Amino acid sequence: MTRKPIPFRPDRRRFAQAAASLVAFPSAIGFAQTSEPYPGSREIKIVVGISPGSVGDLVARIAAERLREDLGVPVVVENKVGASGLISVQAVLNAPADGHTILMGSGALTIVPLMGPAKYDPVKDFAGAGTLGVATNVLVVASTSRFKTVKDLIAAAKARPGTLTYASAGYGSSTFMSAERFRMVTGTSVVHIPLKGSPEALTEVSSGRVDFFFAPLASALPLIKSGHLTALAVGTPERSNLMPELPTLSESGVRNAEYQFWLGFLVASKTPRPIVQRLNLATLKALNTPVLKARFTELGVAPLVTSTEQFAEMIRKDLVMNTAIIKAGGSRNAS
Repeated sequence: MTRKPIPFRPDRRRFAQAAASLVAFPSAIGFAQTSEPYPGSREIKIVVGISPGSVGDLVARIAAERLREDLGVPVVVENKVGASGLISVQAVLNAPADGHTILMGSGALTIVPLMGPAKYDPVKDFAGAGTLGVATNVLVVASTSRFKTVKDLIAAAKARPGTLTYASAGYGSSTFMSAERFRMVTGTSVVHIPLKGSPEALTEVSSGRVDFFFAPLASALPLIKSGHLTALAVGTPERSNLMPELPTLSESGVRNAEYQFWLGFLVASKTPRPIVQRLNLATLKALNTPVLKARFTELGVAPLVTSTEQFAEMIRKDLVMNTAIIKAGGSRNAS
């Protein structure tokens, strides 16, 4: 049996130390404190490949406010939706590599190339300017479900292989990847029910027509609070501030099943290194502001601090992990 890759887990102490040193000594990355704004006074454009009002879009807008304050130049958000994010990706790669056009990226950056003929390489074509956070997902079942714990769900799936169902927001979505990771680690056989999006998936699960769903926490929370859904665990390495009483999958007895769907800023790989580092510094400082932390928590997003090198390593590891998940899921869905 193929060994399953372990998801990237940031060393939080090391990252915090790196962030502190950068803030204390910005000149170390080639940008001493001066009255001059970010290289050039032109506005920065953050290109977002998803619809306005979505979690990723809101995260970009919240972070844009902090970048504007720190870099001293206008920062605007532009939504270029379509083709599974490829339109936004190409917009950034086709723009001058001068740090004034930034991609609001996510874990989807390493998924889309595995789904079809995408004309970009997430490792070679992009430089990670700064991670922003991890979108928390939560394993939910209907409130009327017989499954009260993660162990109940796994036991039922193993007792009757191929009978339990899980919903997703579509093949290759973060909700699909979370469930497939869980299935692979637990060695269970369950049936995938792809739907148009998370709202439809939540409806199917809360009605009891589908057994379980790895839902975005912010989307599922109203139904959890109203008693229509029961949350069994969060699918991230740490508990969420929105539901601190809810255990992680690891705490529920399922290790290495977490799926981290990250959000972050990227630029074209040809962007000069000092500019990438300056953007990373600005992102680190933004993540340390109480206002940003509070607003991220409301969205079910846990801040994620990395250096540019750690961001690059995370992307490489994600690509390996997602390749294994897509290969396994694709073969099952094709059968």
